[in-house]
Amino acid sequence: MSRVCHTCGKGPGTGNSVSHANNKTRRRWLPNLQTVKIVDEHGERRRVRVCTRCISAGKIAKAPPVTVQG
Repeated sequence: MSRVCHTCGKGPGTGNSVSHANNKTRRRWLPNLQTVKIVDEHGERRRVRVCTRCISAGKIAKAPPVTVQG
């Protein structure tokens, strides 16, 4: 599973780690992705990875919990 937000498409950022001696090595900033259950456009429950910014902004509709009867 890739490190990309299902809603906004946000992915890893790249750049350099810079030490006190000004040595530069490549590094990545990963988005804060959480696995959530949603109801897709076909009415099916799915697990997707969504960034916390999209979750707090309400851009996704979480699936209601499944109740077991019987």
